[in-house]
This record gives sequence, structure tokens and C-alpha cells, in this order.
Amino acid sequence: MFVHYSPATWQGKEYDNWTTSLKQINPTKLNTDQWCEVAKSWGAKTIILVAKHVGGFCWWQTTTTGYSIKNTPWKGGKGDVMKSLSESCKKYGLDLGVYVNPSDAHWGAKDGGITEDPKMQKEYNGIYRQQLTELLTKYGKIKEVWFDGNCQIDVADILKQYAPNAVYFQGKSASLRWVGNEDGFAPDPNWYTLSKKDLATGVSTSQNSDVNGDAYAPVEVDVPLMQNGGHKWFWAPHTDSLLLNMHQLMELYYKSVGHGAVLLLNSTPDTSGLIPASHVAIYKAFGNEIRRCFGTPLARTQGHARELKITLLKPTVVNHIILREDLSKGQRVKAYRTEGSLDGKTWTTLYKGTSIGNKKIDKFENKTMKYVRVIIESDKETPYISDFSVYHVTAKSVAK
Repeated sequence: MFVHYSPATWQGKEYDNWTTSLKQINPTKLNTDQWCEVAKSWGAKTIILVAKHVGGFCWWQTTTTGYSIKNTPWKGGKGDVMKSLSESCKKYGLDLGVYVNPSDAHWGAKDGGITEDPKMQKEYNGIYRQQLTELLTKYGKIKEVWFDGNCQIDVADILKQYAPNAVYFQGKSASLRWVGNEDGFAPDPNWYTLSKKDLATGVSTSQNSDVNGDAYAPVEVDVPLMQNGGHKWFWAPHTDSLLLNMHQLMELYYKSVGHGAVLLLNSTPDTSGLIPASHVAIYKAFGNEIRRCFGTPLARTQGHARELKITLLKPTVVNHIILREDLSKGQRVKAYRTEGSLDGKTWTTLYKGTSIGNKKIDKFENKTMKYVRVIIESDKETPYISDFSVYHVTAKSVAK
């Protein structure tokens, strides 16, 4: 779950225009425990805080700039949102990530952290490197680092020293890729591999995927909750009409998580510091619907094989199958089909697919079956299927 929060929240804008006095930034109800409860309500495993957006405001106790939480009234200037969130994540069993934008309007640094005045570049490089070092050394284990818009500043040594086991979104050290849109949809097929040359650009997307690529970088799908007739990453008054409804959320779940990608759904605390109640209710309902649909399979199995079969207790209506690969062995499946049978002799094709990866959710018309099997038609090596599950999901919010 993303947490987008900055002075832009006080302005109702998407980018900080510096019109907000730091004296106005006093989120007296800010409660990172609430943020974690919201994340867990819909099944998120990691929270990524936008610790510094392009305006340059920093939510932690940094020595690099006065444009930060230390010069606000919140907690007498002693507050540290990154510290509070790190403690809450530990309490709730969530991983912690950080978004620290290389761009910085105060320095005239554009995409990648490149300053308009080349003479300022060396100085800004030092500032940014110090900011990143602070964030990676003071708040425990960081699971993911977000370099939005690429990162041209050399920080590889910092990442290697202080966050060697994290994953990196964009930049020269990238091990994740942007899907290429902010609409919540990953492609199908979704290959986790691409060429080393494309990955080295720091801005490769799902469009660069290559089933036979020589580098590995899964796709992450970032999407705002407010995009129903608009597109907002930061809270603003009177914007509940933009909130995605349940059908839209399930549609993007099928086409992100269900296509083997990582879903990064945004949250937007308001000026009080809390995620609004109307948003909280939607996240909770979303989580309940995911659990209703996929919490309990009719049956499941796993195995290191090119064919797996499930035998149901009796002829049963099925309409969904979930497949997962053990990615510690690599993404091996290149094509597969699932079939069903009533007698174990005559088989009907239920679905034909290509990529599986972390999770592939396949839906099809209701079929009454006693036997269901998956046959791997093409692979790189014998796949490790960590989950082959069969479901009957009733209507309601099921995506089309």
C-alpha cells in the first residue's frame, strides 16, 4: 500500500506548489497504526511511504533541509513519520518501503535528479545521497526503495551497503519494473524476464518483457484509489466521487494480482493525518470481497510436474482456477491449459494460458466437474507449481 502525503495534501494539488506555510502542517490525529490497520484490511503486506515527493518536503528528521517535518508544529518539530510508521509496521507484521524522489524543486532537479544548473549537480548529489542514507539506516529493514522517474544519481554503493536485500523500483539498480500505466492493469502474458540492456535503462516497463530475456525484474502495478473520473494521488476535499467502486477494484485485482503482478494500491491521509473513513470502508470491503472469492478453494494441490490433477468429492460447479509458481525456481511455464471431466476419461478445456508467475487467476463459465487438471504445454524446465486451486465464485463483484 502506498501512502501519498505531502504539502500538496493541504493544497488539494498533485504537486506541492510551496504555497503552504510549514506552520500549517500540523496533522494532529496522524496515526500510523491506523494506516497499518487499513493495509491489513485488504491484504497488503508492505507499506511504502512517500517520504519525499518532488516538492522536496521530508517527513523524517533530516539534516539536509529545513523544508521538513522538524520545522512544523507537529509534535513540536520533534515528530518523525518514517519512525512512527516503521514502529507500526513492526507491530502489525508489515514490511516497510520508502519512496524518495530524486527530483527536488528546491534544487531545480528534474527527472532522475538532474539539476537545471550543472554547477549544482555535485552538491545536490551529496544531499540526495545523504537523504537516502538516512532513510536506509535509521528505520530498520527497508523492503523496497522507490526511485520515481528513474535515478541518475549514483547510489548503488548505498543500496548495497544498507539495503542489499531490498527491491528497487527504477534507477540504475532496478530489480522491479513499472507496468507502464497507472490504471491498475498488467498485461497477459506477463513475463518477469527482459534483456539486461533494457533493465539497465532504469525505466523499463512491462512493454520490455521478453520470455527469453536474460534479466529478471517483476512488474509492479501502482494505482490510485481516486481515479473514477479523475486521477489523484493526494487527498483533497470533496473528492469521494473519485473513489473506485467494488466492481472496479475487483477488475483491477484480476488484471494485476491475477496476471502475476504486484498490486501497489494508494492511500491518501487527509490534513488530520488519518486515512478518511469513507476510504477505510472501501479498503475493508475490498479485502472482504477478495477473501469471499478466494479465501477457501474447493480443493488444491501442488507439485513438481508437467501435469497435476485434482479429484473433487463429487461433481461440483467450478468457474475459477488459481495457479502459482515457486519463483525461487524461476518463472518456468510458457504455456498451459486446464481441463475438467465428469468421468475422468472425457476432458473439456476450461482455459488456455501462457505466463503464470506469482499468481494467475483464470475465470471461465460455470462447469460441473469432478476432475480438474492442469497440463503444462511448454516450459523452460519442469515447473514447480506451488498452488493449483479450484474455486466456485458466486456473482456479486466478480470481474467480467
